[in-house]
Amino acid sequence: MLGAYERLAEVLPSCAVTVSTGAVPPTGGGWVHAADLAAGGPALDAFLAWDEAQVERDYGQRARPDVIAGFGLHRYAWHICLLFTVPWFLHRRVPRLTVHQVSYHRTRGRIAVRTAGFACLPDDRAAALPGARPVMDEEALRAELRTAVAEHLGPVLDGFRPRMRRGTRALWRMAADEITEGLWHVGGLLGEEPRAVAELTALLPGPGDLYPAGAAFRPLAGAEGGPVVTRNRASCCLFYTLRPDEPCLTCPRTADAERIARRGAN
Repeated sequence: MLGAYERLAEVLPSCAVTVSTGAVPPTGGGWVHAADLAAGGPALDAFLAWDEAQVERDYGQRARPDVIAGFGLHRYAWHICLLFTVPWFLHRRVPRLTVHQVSYHRTRGRIAVRTAGFACLPDDRAAALPGARPVMDEEALRAELRTAVAEHLGPVLDGFRPRMRRGTRALWRMAADEITEGLWHVGGLLGEEPRAVAELTALLPGPGDLYPAGAAFRPLAGAEGGPVVTRNRASCCLFYTLRPDEPCLTCPRTADAERIARRGAN
Protein backbone atom coordinates (compact mmCIF):
# COMPACT_ATOMS: atom_id res chain seq x y z
CA MET A 1 0.00 0.00 0.00
CA LEU A 2 2.89 2.32 0.73
CA GLY A 3 3.64 2.97 -2.95
CA ALA A 4 0.04 3.96 -3.62
CA TYR A 5 -0.02 6.31 -0.62
CA GLU A 6 3.27 7.90 -1.64
CA ARG A 7 1.83 8.59 -5.09
CA LEU A 8 -1.30 10.03 -3.48
CA ALA A 9 0.75 12.44 -1.36
CA GLU A 10 2.66 13.59 -4.44
CA VAL A 11 -0.48 14.80 -6.18
CA LEU A 12 -2.51 15.63 -3.05
CA PRO A 13 -0.21 16.83 -0.25
CA SER A 14 -3.23 17.35 2.03
CA CYS A 15 -3.52 13.56 2.25
CA ALA A 16 -0.17 12.24 3.49
CA VAL A 17 -0.44 8.69 4.83
CA THR A 18 1.93 7.04 7.31
CA VAL A 19 1.85 3.24 7.38
CA SER A 20 2.93 0.99 10.24
CA THR A 21 2.55 -2.73 10.84
CA GLY A 22 2.29 -2.86 14.62
CA ALA A 23 1.92 0.48 16.38
CA VAL A 24 -1.48 1.73 17.45
CA PRO A 25 -2.43 4.85 15.43
CA PRO A 26 -1.67 8.03 17.39
CA THR A 27 -4.04 10.13 19.45
CA GLY A 28 -3.57 13.55 21.07
CA GLY A 29 -1.70 16.53 19.70
CA GLY A 30 -4.33 17.09 17.03
CA TRP A 31 -4.71 13.41 16.13
CA VAL A 32 -8.12 11.79 16.41
CA HIS A 33 -8.59 8.03 16.40
CA ALA A 34 -11.37 6.91 14.06
CA ALA A 35 -12.79 4.65 16.75
CA ASP A 36 -13.23 7.70 18.99
CA LEU A 37 -15.18 9.50 16.27
CA ALA A 38 -17.36 6.43 15.93
CA ALA A 39 -18.03 6.55 19.67
CA GLY A 40 -19.62 9.96 19.19
CA GLY A 41 -18.40 11.47 22.47
CA PRO A 42 -15.86 14.16 23.46
CA ALA A 43 -13.50 13.32 20.61
CA LEU A 44 -16.25 14.03 18.11
CA ASP A 45 -17.14 17.27 19.95
CA ALA A 46 -13.54 18.43 19.63
CA PHE A 47 -13.38 17.34 16.00
CA LEU A 48 -16.48 19.34 15.05
CA ALA A 49 -15.34 22.38 17.03
CA TRP A 50 -12.76 22.90 14.26
CA ASP A 51 -15.52 23.02 11.62
CA GLU A 52 -17.60 25.39 13.73
CA ALA A 53 -14.66 27.77 14.16
CA GLN A 54 -13.80 27.58 10.46
CA VAL A 55 -17.34 28.49 9.40
CA GLU A 56 -17.47 31.47 11.76
CA ARG A 57 -14.04 32.65 10.62
CA ASP A 58 -14.57 32.25 6.88
CA TYR A 59 -18.27 33.10 6.54
CA GLY A 60 -18.89 35.39 9.48
CA GLN A 61 -21.86 33.43 10.75
CA ARG A 62 -22.76 30.41 12.82
CA ALA A 63 -24.07 27.27 11.17
CA ARG A 64 -26.70 24.85 12.41
CA PRO A 65 -25.29 21.92 14.40
CA ASP A 66 -26.39 19.44 11.72
CA VAL A 67 -24.61 21.52 9.06
CA ILE A 68 -21.41 21.49 11.11
CA ALA A 69 -21.70 17.73 11.57
CA GLY A 70 -22.21 17.31 7.81
CA PHE A 71 -19.13 19.38 7.02
CA GLY A 72 -17.05 17.41 9.51
CA LEU A 73 -18.22 14.06 8.19
CA HIS A 74 -17.59 15.08 4.59
CA ARG A 75 -14.08 16.29 5.32
CA TYR A 76 -13.26 13.07 7.12
CA ALA A 77 -14.90 10.60 4.75
CA TRP A 78 -13.62 12.24 1.54
CA HIS A 79 -10.02 11.71 2.62
CA ILE A 80 -10.49 8.34 4.32
CA CYS A 81 -12.15 6.79 1.27
CA LEU A 82 -8.91 7.45 -0.62
CA LEU A 83 -7.14 4.98 1.70
CA PHE A 84 -9.16 2.29 -0.05
CA THR A 85 -9.78 3.59 -3.56
CA VAL A 86 -6.28 4.76 -4.46
CA PRO A 87 -4.49 1.40 -3.85
CA TRP A 88 -7.29 -0.27 -5.80
CA PHE A 89 -7.01 2.24 -8.65
CA LEU A 90 -3.22 2.15 -8.88
CA HIS A 91 -2.33 -1.42 -7.89
CA ARG A 92 -5.55 -3.45 -7.71
CA ARG A 93 -5.15 -3.98 -3.96
CA VAL A 94 -7.84 -3.31 -1.36
CA PRO A 95 -6.79 -2.88 2.29
CA ARG A 96 -9.08 -3.72 5.19
CA LEU A 97 -8.79 -0.82 7.65
CA THR A 98 -11.26 -0.69 10.50
CA VAL A 99 -11.84 2.32 12.72
CA HIS A 100 -9.32 0.80 15.15
CA GLN A 101 -6.54 1.05 12.58
CA VAL A 102 -6.79 4.69 11.46
CA SER A 103 -6.05 8.11 12.98
CA TYR A 104 -6.53 11.46 11.28
CA HIS A 105 -4.80 14.81 11.80
CA ARG A 106 -6.93 17.28 9.89
CA THR A 107 -4.84 20.44 10.34
CA ARG A 108 -1.66 18.72 9.12
CA GLY A 109 -3.43 16.75 6.41
CA ARG A 110 -2.02 13.49 7.70
CA ILE A 111 -3.46 10.01 8.19
CA ALA A 112 -1.83 7.20 10.14
CA VAL A 113 -2.85 3.62 9.47
CA ARG A 114 -1.92 0.26 10.95
CA THR A 115 -2.05 -2.20 8.11
CA ALA A 116 -3.52 -5.67 8.25
CA GLY A 117 -4.76 -7.82 5.39
CA PHE A 118 -5.63 -6.85 1.84
CA ALA A 119 -7.42 -8.33 -1.13
CA CYS A 120 -5.81 -8.58 -4.55
CA LEU A 121 -6.09 -10.43 -7.84
CA PRO A 122 -4.60 -13.93 -8.21
CA ASP A 123 -1.85 -12.79 -10.62
CA ASP A 124 -0.66 -9.96 -8.35
CA ARG A 125 2.94 -10.51 -7.30
CA ALA A 126 1.85 -9.54 -3.79
CA ALA A 127 -0.63 -12.43 -3.64
CA ALA A 128 1.92 -14.62 -1.82
CA LEU A 129 2.63 -12.06 0.90
CA PRO A 130 1.38 -12.51 4.48
CA GLY A 131 -2.06 -10.98 4.83
CA ALA A 132 -2.84 -11.16 1.11
CA ARG A 133 -6.19 -12.64 0.11
CA PRO A 134 -6.54 -13.26 -3.61
CA VAL A 135 -10.05 -13.00 -5.02
CA MET A 136 -11.43 -14.43 -8.23
CA ASP A 137 -11.63 -11.45 -10.57
CA GLU A 138 -12.15 -7.71 -11.01
CA GLU A 139 -15.78 -7.80 -9.92
CA ALA A 140 -14.88 -9.72 -6.78
CA LEU A 141 -12.24 -7.09 -6.05
CA ARG A 142 -14.79 -4.32 -6.54
CA ALA A 143 -17.04 -6.11 -4.04
CA GLU A 144 -14.12 -6.22 -1.60
CA LEU A 145 -13.65 -2.46 -2.01
CA ARG A 146 -17.32 -1.68 -1.41
CA THR A 147 -17.27 -3.89 1.69
CA ALA A 148 -13.99 -2.51 3.06
CA VAL A 149 -15.17 1.09 2.81
CA ALA A 150 -18.49 0.20 4.42
CA GLU A 151 -16.74 -1.67 7.22
CA HIS A 152 -14.83 1.48 8.11
CA LEU A 153 -17.47 4.12 7.45
CA GLY A 154 -20.41 2.28 9.01
CA PRO A 155 -19.34 2.89 12.64
CA VAL A 156 -18.33 6.47 11.82
CA LEU A 157 -21.75 7.18 10.31
CA ASP A 158 -23.31 5.77 13.47
CA GLY A 159 -21.23 8.16 15.56
CA PHE A 160 -22.24 11.20 13.51
CA ARG A 161 -25.90 10.24 12.97
CA PRO A 162 -27.37 11.72 16.21
CA ARG A 163 -25.95 15.12 15.26
CA MET A 164 -27.37 15.17 11.74
CA ARG A 165 -30.88 15.56 10.36
CA ARG A 166 -30.42 12.58 8.08
CA GLY A 167 -31.50 8.98 8.14
CA THR A 168 -29.43 5.90 7.41
CA ARG A 169 -30.16 5.87 3.70
CA ALA A 170 -29.17 9.53 3.28
CA LEU A 171 -25.87 8.94 5.08
CA TRP A 172 -25.00 6.01 2.83
CA ARG A 173 -25.84 8.13 -0.21
CA MET A 174 -23.29 10.59 1.17
CA ALA A 175 -20.79 7.72 1.46
CA ALA A 176 -21.27 6.95 -2.24
CA ASP A 177 -20.58 10.62 -3.03
CA GLU A 178 -17.35 10.62 -1.02
CA ILE A 179 -16.07 7.46 -2.70
CA THR A 180 -16.88 8.84 -6.14
CA GLU A 181 -15.78 12.45 -5.84
CA GLY A 182 -12.54 11.70 -4.00
CA LEU A 183 -11.16 9.28 -6.59
CA TRP A 184 -12.58 11.35 -9.45
CA HIS A 185 -10.55 14.32 -8.20
CA VAL A 186 -7.39 12.30 -7.62
CA GLY A 187 -7.77 10.60 -11.00
CA GLY A 188 -7.74 14.05 -12.58
CA LEU A 189 -4.60 15.01 -10.65
CA LEU A 190 -2.95 11.82 -11.88
CA GLY A 191 -3.90 12.64 -15.47
CA GLU A 192 -6.26 9.67 -15.58
CA GLU A 193 -9.71 11.18 -15.21
CA PRO A 194 -11.33 9.09 -17.98
CA ARG A 195 -10.11 5.86 -16.39
CA ALA A 196 -11.22 7.02 -12.94
CA VAL A 197 -14.70 7.74 -14.30
CA ALA A 198 -14.88 4.32 -15.96
CA GLU A 199 -13.61 2.51 -12.86
CA LEU A 200 -16.00 4.34 -10.55
CA THR A 201 -18.92 3.63 -12.85
CA ALA A 202 -18.14 -0.08 -12.63
CA LEU A 203 -17.60 0.15 -8.87
CA LEU A 204 -20.88 1.97 -8.16
CA PRO A 205 -23.14 1.22 -11.13
CA GLY A 206 -26.33 2.13 -9.31
CA PRO A 207 -28.32 1.46 -6.15
CA GLY A 208 -27.02 -1.66 -4.44
CA ASP A 209 -27.09 -3.52 -1.16
CA LEU A 210 -24.55 -1.25 0.55
CA TYR A 211 -24.85 2.06 -1.32
CA PRO A 212 -28.23 3.47 -2.37
CA ALA A 213 -26.63 5.62 -5.10
CA GLY A 214 -24.22 5.10 -7.96
CA ALA A 215 -21.39 7.13 -9.46
CA ALA A 216 -23.89 8.47 -12.03
CA PHE A 217 -21.52 10.36 -14.31
CA ARG A 218 -22.94 12.02 -17.39
CA PRO A 219 -21.43 14.02 -20.27
CA LEU A 220 -21.61 17.78 -20.23
CA ALA A 221 -23.48 18.96 -23.31
CA GLY A 222 -21.72 21.80 -25.07
CA ALA A 223 -18.31 21.33 -23.49
CA GLU A 224 -15.40 22.23 -25.76
CA GLY A 225 -12.00 20.60 -25.99
CA GLY A 226 -13.10 16.97 -25.79
CA PRO A 227 -15.31 14.86 -23.54
CA VAL A 228 -16.10 16.36 -20.16
CA VAL A 229 -18.19 14.63 -17.54
CA THR A 230 -20.08 15.72 -14.48
CA ARG A 231 -22.43 14.20 -11.94
CA ASN A 232 -25.06 15.33 -9.45
CA ARG A 233 -24.41 14.63 -5.81
CA ALA A 234 -26.74 12.02 -4.34
CA SER A 235 -26.64 13.80 -0.97
CA CYS A 236 -26.71 17.48 -0.11
CA CYS A 237 -23.49 19.01 1.22
CA LEU A 238 -25.55 21.77 2.95
CA PHE A 239 -23.27 24.56 1.73
CA TYR A 240 -26.39 26.34 0.52
CA THR A 241 -27.24 27.11 4.15
CA LEU A 242 -24.24 29.47 4.19
CA ARG A 243 -24.13 30.68 0.60
CA PRO A 244 -27.47 29.99 -1.14
CA ASP A 245 -26.33 31.77 -4.32
CA GLU A 246 -23.09 29.75 -4.63
CA PRO A 247 -24.07 26.12 -5.32
CA CYS A 248 -21.37 23.49 -5.43
CA LEU A 249 -20.06 22.24 -8.76
CA THR A 250 -21.98 18.96 -8.52
CA CYS A 251 -25.09 20.42 -6.92
CA PRO A 252 -28.23 19.56 -8.95
CA ARG A 253 -29.00 23.31 -8.96
CA THR A 254 -25.79 24.14 -10.86
CA ALA A 255 -26.53 24.50 -14.57
CA ASP A 256 -24.33 22.73 -17.11
CA ALA A 257 -23.11 26.01 -18.60
CA GLU A 258 -21.83 27.10 -15.20
CA ARG A 259 -20.18 23.73 -14.63
CA ILE A 260 -18.32 24.05 -17.93
CA ALA A 261 -17.24 27.61 -17.14
CA ARG A 262 -16.03 26.74 -13.65
CA ARG A 263 -14.09 23.70 -14.84
CA GLY A 264 -12.49 25.79 -17.55
CA ALA A 265 -11.40 28.37 -14.99
CA ASN A 266 -9.52 25.79 -12.91
